[in-house]
Amino acid sequence: MNKITADEVRKVAKLARLDLPDDQIEKYTEQLEGILEYVAQLEKVDTESVPQTTRAVEVVNVTREDQVLYETDRNDLLELAPQREDDFFRVPKILSD
Repeated sequence: MNKITADEVRKVAKLARLDLPDDQIEKYTEQLEGILEYVAQLEKVDTESVPQTTRAVEVVNVTREDQVLYETDRNDLLELAPQREDDFFRVPKILSD
């Protein structure tokens, strides 16, 4: 694997719109090199028999049955509205014609 140069780190930082101080370039060069070496190790792993997945642990939604806790009369609810028009709530217009 080719060694990453300081100029390449500066270019990547610029593309990512990061303002890296010059005294940190060497540190990030070493860190990026380490990351790429690790990726190179991972590329050597045989994954032919491993099924594709989107996550390491399957996530399952826990759901419950809907239960009506109490019933309210429709007219009682409509009576609570500041403005009403027949069987509907009347609300201020928000879209222009």
